[in-house]
Amino acid sequence: MSVLRPFLNTYLRLTEKRLLKNAAGPEALRRSLETKARLLFHGPLSMRLKRGELAGSEAVRISPRKGPEPQVTILYFHGGGYVFGSPATHAAMVASLAKRAGAGAVLPCYPLAPEHPFPAAFNHAIAAYRACREQGGRLIIGGDSAGGGLALALLAHLLARGEPTPEAVFAFSPLTDLTFSGVSVRDNAEAEVVLPAERAQDMVQMYLNGADPMNPSVSPLFADFTGGPPVWITAGDTEILLDDSRRIVDRMQAQGVDVTYVEEVDLPHVWPLFHNSLPEARSTLKTLAAWIGDQAGTSAGTR
Repeated sequence: MSVLRPFLNTYLRLTEKRLLKNAAGPEALRRSLETKARLLFHGPLSMRLKRGELAGSEAVRISPRKGPEPQVTILYFHGGGYVFGSPATHAAMVASLAKRAGAGAVLPCYPLAPEHPFPAAFNHAIAAYRACREQGGRLIIGGDSAGGGLALALLAHLLARGEPTPEAVFAFSPLTDLTFSGVSVRDNAEAEVVLPAERAQDMVQMYLNGADPMNPSVSPLFADFTGGPPVWITAGDTEILLDDSRRIVDRMQAQGVDVTYVEEVDLPHVWPLFHNSLPEARSTLKTLAAWIGDQAGTSAGTR
């Protein structure tokens, strides 16, 4: 483990976890993450970030500044508990991954709760996927936290309806169970350095707006992934969402899905966001990029 890891964990516990615990509402969280992302998260200069449109809403597209257009596209859903976050807050990390993977990427601006509760984000994810599919090329879908849950719920939806699936799916610290029945929600409440367990139900109420938390489109833990493409998931052993990853991995493996699961020690929720400073974040992105290359049949992951 790097020297920086314990200092980052302490910083996050004293700042981000406190902010998430005490924030009066989504607007404060949105402003805070947008500001910090501009100051702290920077993508590689070799990658171009351009605002555009996808499925009728704003999106950020990422591509190399030089060379041919990549044949692989990463469709990425940002995290933020379905109530905050945006393509701008996660674009630097995704650009870093895309560079390593020799891929392009697109981050849709999906509608957020409480203004737009379920199924608004889920429906937009479906539309964004279909729009990317129409553009051709090999497609990988991924996300982190709530966005990771959204990516996995999208995959289950495609499988249930017999629609073409992506080449592969990945997720950082995904939120897969909005019933919060995993024991890690309780057992890791103190060790977790980012997410305050006591605010989980507030997020659920804003997002669900009365929907069933066991609906597979809400909680992909309860979905059927039989016949699905390869999946890659990572989580930290001190996260309250640890069991969200462990249990969905077990479920997928029991259904015959090829799942790669990487559990790291004492790393914060969605640590790849800190790729500019944290060696473990860069290592995770490099490992994932190589896996994407294997699934897409390219020479990705060598950078």
